[in-house]
Amino acid sequence: MRLIISFAALFLSVILLQLSTGGVGPLDALSGVVLDFTTAEIGLLGSAHYVGFFIGCWWAPRLMGSIGHSRAFAAFTSAGAIGLISHMLVIDPWAWTAMRVASGLCVAGCYTVIEAWLQSRVTNATRGRTMGSYRVVDMGASLVAQMLISVLEPASYVSYNLLALLCCAALLPVTLTRTEQPETPQTPRLRPMLAITRSPLAGAAVIVAALSSASFRMVGPLYGQGVGLAADQIAYFLAAFVAGGALAQIPVGWLADRYDRRLVLIWLSVAAIGSCTLTALTHDLSTVQILLTAGLFGLTTFPIYSVAAAHAHDYAETSERVELSAALMFFFAIGAIAAPLMASWLIAAFGPPAMFVMIAVGHAVLVVFGILRMRVRGPADKRTRYVWSPRTSFLIGRLTGQTRDDR
Repeated sequence: MRLIISFAALFLSVILLQLSTGGVGPLDALSGVVLDFTTAEIGLLGSAHYVGFFIGCWWAPRLMGSIGHSRAFAAFTSAGAIGLISHMLVIDPWAWTAMRVASGLCVAGCYTVIEAWLQSRVTNATRGRTMGSYRVVDMGASLVAQMLISVLEPASYVSYNLLALLCCAALLPVTLTRTEQPETPQTPRLRPMLAITRSPLAGAAVIVAALSSASFRMVGPLYGQGVGLAADQIAYFLAAFVAGGALAQIPVGWLADRYDRRLVLIWLSVAAIGSCTLTALTHDLSTVQILLTAGLFGLTTFPIYSVAAAHAHDYAETSERVELSAALMFFFAIGAIAAPLMASWLIAAFGPPAMFVMIAVGHAVLVVFGILRMRVRGPADKRTRYVWSPRTSFLIGRLTGQTRDDR
């Protein structure tokens, strides 16, 4: 309890930040429909978010070194709030694209600051409990954020203003804390090929994870509308995906620590293909059945990133943990930038089920590649611990690196 209290300010900022930035994606999708944006333009908004996310991951450590943690957090939060509150001032898809870059920049920058702060205060004895609490806070807030669209009216100034207020409120806990700012962590070098040299399968898997997650989060509301869900039902639809992913972490982690992680990846993808096929080919499902398919989709796709990261770290040296985590995040960001735009094009051309066909194809490629990799190389001689790996910043590797080596 004392540990949680000591991190209360940082965790409260995470909650407020998630509620704000986690709600804008589905709200933008529904608002775009109301404002007659094309399906491709709505997909572009999701892709723009991850462009900003990648820029923020790269720039945030450098900005912290120049102006300090609190000021950097304030700068990134301000960018996010400006992007949110500007939505109903300029009704144009290209202007909204720039605003979503600002929201992605805000997410990556703020999480980088928070994780750098956490890293400076944890010890080897408290790391596990800190990461566990961080996971509960982050996933819980993400779950609630998906529910916000059930009460936020699309294309409404009030709705975007409320999200902007939450974003501004995230400033207060961090900037008012009396805790001394930590030293600026060394910026990890971005070496994308490190992920490929350590594990080509892990590099491919995080791209497929991005294909699944970014498509569903950013374009999923269009699918929900296409199959007849109301706004409040779409909120439950998106929340079911997050809940399914959260429930999968413990059993998948148990399997990944006891069996060949490549087999776990392959079977997760096989299950994801089944989930996507069921969703794409089954018509006239009830609302409850649609929510169950969303939960099953999250159950099978959400843990793939963490399993892939664990597999890559099995072949890395301890000194490479941070840079390898950054390299995996790079490939995730590349996949997440492309996925919403691709999904929106397919939905416009072939209808809502086409998104799940695209995701199923990606997982089928991963299954084939995983089988081929198993024929090329045997299992790792030394295995690291499975660690839940949030896709938040390039610095997350500092928080999880020591945990991986503790067995």
